[in-house]
Amino acid sequence: MIRDITIGQYYPIESRIHGLDPRTKLAMTFGFIISLFFGTKLLVYLIAATFLAIVIKISKVPFKYMVKGLKSIMILIIFTVVINIFMTQGDPIFTWRFLTITREGVILAFSMAIRLILLIIGSSILTLTTSPIDLTDAIERLLKPFEKIHVPAHEIAMMMTIALRFIPILLEETDKIMKAQMARGADFETGGLIKKAKSLVPLLVPLFISAFRRADELALAMEARCYRGGKGRTRMKTLAYKKQDFIAYILIAFYIIGMLGLGFFL
Repeated sequence: MIRDITIGQYYPIESRIHGLDPRTKLAMTFGFIISLFFGTKLLVYLIAATFLAIVIKISKVPFKYMVKGLKSIMILIIFTVVINIFMTQGDPIFTWRFLTITREGVILAFSMAIRLILLIIGSSILTLTTSPIDLTDAIERLLKPFEKIHVPAHEIAMMMTIALRFIPILLEETDKIMKAQMARGADFETGGLIKKAKSLVPLLVPLFISAFRRADELALAMEARCYRGGKGRTRMKTLAYKKQDFIAYILIAFYIIGMLGLGFFL
């Protein structure tokens, strides 16, 4: 399950999506996430899923690699579905003792599950097709106007990118610790859900120690390279929009307008 988490990982390959400006990909990601809340009808989700499938096809990232990231959040999806089914009031369709399933609860649970799946896959495309350095530059450029009201744009962008970059590093470290403990007789596979959760507790202490050690090493490396924040910092590559970026903006604008109109009409 540890290896199935794809958020924060970068998949290096040449494609039209990889070649887009990172600011364009950020705007497309936010636009897609917002469009998921324009309606709860099945047609809205089908169009969003079709749009996402086209983007995945153009990005050349293997679909199996993209979908396997859902395994890591399957517990969250199941928990969300169960909570919405049994905690939503409405017209009852099934009652057993103190448990009641309503029609509104089923609809809401289905909508939340589909939204979570599309949201995770859509967010994964951003990190899989954008390197951490490009993502940092894009976030900083987008936050640049807010520096007039003393918002530390560079520092915020750097923290967000380091956090994303640490996800695959910590997952790899967790996998190494699990294999080391399994070689010493630890069991992480057998038993029920509660037993598996308890078996993961011994991983926390060495994982936290490793995370703090890596953070300290990163801080020392940045100081050794005379890093002093964004003031006076130059870049080897300057972000610049190309023709394909403007085409992407037009397409995402048509998509959002269409989804908004569809949600309002339905």
